[in-house]
Amino acid sequence: MSGDRRRLIVVSNRGPVVYGRDAAGERVARRGGGGLVTALGSLVAHHDVTWLASALSAEDRAVAAEAGGEAFEERARDGSPFRQRLIVHDERVYALAYGVVANPVLWFLQHGLWELLEPGRDLERAWAEGYVPYNRAFAETVAEELERAPDAAVFFHDYHLYLAPRLVRERLPGARLGHFVHIPWPEPDAWGRLPGPIARAIHDGLAAADVVGFHTARWRDAYVRSCASVLGEPPSGAAVVHPISVDPAELDTLAASEAVLAAEAELVANRPELLVVRVDRTDPSKNVVRGFDAFGLLLERHPELSGRVRLLALLDPSRQEIPEYAAHLAAIEAAGAALSQRFPGALDLRLADDFPASVAAYKQADVVLVNPVCDGLNLVAKEAPLVNARDGALVLSRNAGAYEELAPWVVGVDPYDIGEQADALAEALALPSEERRRRLDAIRAHVRTHDLSEWIAAQLAELDRATMRA
Repeated sequence: MSGDRRRLIVVSNRGPVVYGRDAAGERVARRGGGGLVTALGSLVAHHDVTWLASALSAEDRAVAAEAGGEAFEERARDGSPFRQRLIVHDERVYALAYGVVANPVLWFLQHGLWELLEPGRDLERAWAEGYVPYNRAFAETVAEELERAPDAAVFFHDYHLYLAPRLVRERLPGARLGHFVHIPWPEPDAWGRLPGPIARAIHDGLAAADVVGFHTARWRDAYVRSCASVLGEPPSGAAVVHPISVDPAELDTLAASEAVLAAEAELVANRPELLVVRVDRTDPSKNVVRGFDAFGLLLERHPELSGRVRLLALLDPSRQEIPEYAAHLAAIEAAGAALSQRFPGALDLRLADDFPASVAAYKQADVVLVNPVCDGLNLVAKEAPLVNARDGALVLSRNAGAYEELAPWVVGVDPYDIGEQADALAEALALPSEERRRRLDAIRAHVRTHDLSEWIAAQLAELDRATMRA
């Protein structure tokens, strides 16, 4: 990546640092959760970043109030400084925007979870009274920051902020705007499940960006087709493909950290001969229940593995304020209990947000299972191979965006086919050591070459090209 530092305004629902209080009542700052923050966290080391995000906790709101609603200096884990500005939404606005529109409606629609998608009569009210003012608050804040730094490039991220590019464009026509969609983009007919004005507003909002980015050609092409279908014309801005990646140096440092080494020592002391690992949020799209069923079927079909192999599932409880997500966590726990009853000791299920424990599990995995029903990319598929210490194999859903990059070196699976997943686990466990090492080395070489810094540089180059053409 070029060494030139740029002014960037990064805009996302969740920020890189969230605030709380410890047992002694002292304010503590911790890393924000979610794959987006994980991927973009090291961006601040390369550029002069102002990061705009929602104030999500009571302590976030207190920090925002102390800053007078303005940006304040914060530091990344590596010590790199950046400006963070927290947007305090009306609680009802945020609940409607996040809990009714973005999750679950947009998330479920874009991940093909039709059985959970129930837009209902409340959607139009939640859109008008929640999603629209939520996006307007972000757009107004972006405009304020651009008035201070008109040379800055703006990078919106994800499905919470589909309207914001148009709202900024109306106020500042010359703004340099990029939007990256980190989740799948469905085919045009999927958008017919939403009221027409909402589907059009989504596409029109995105089309106002100079560049709209996706992780795969599959998602990019679907976006172009849906713009033509919903708006009657293709997007005027560039639609590009640049799969996001990770910061290898950051992962290498974390893998050698005291917290990870302690978690790894505990795993080593209690590990079976063979360890299958999955690291996920408890999101319906992550397909955890079918993964448990597939592991049980593996043990049925291969009784010789009984007592020799264990599934370690490290799951971060996700969006529990939304009924569908709470119900899905209950289904995961029930499926886990059933698996443990049938095969005692075969499952180690841990429900916590604990990234050091996840990295330790990556290191000790003989097989990493990544089987989402659909995923924009899935960073686990890139993180785990980088730090794995056992020539671990990767079983990867063909509906994960990362499959487009990593297909030659993984065991691919249909996420809906439990039998195929069981067979894939057996195949991965039985791969000769030389083949496992060859595949792992190839994935590592690919990820280290196509790392996060390359992804950032590609976004800037695309935006430069788009604005020069304009």
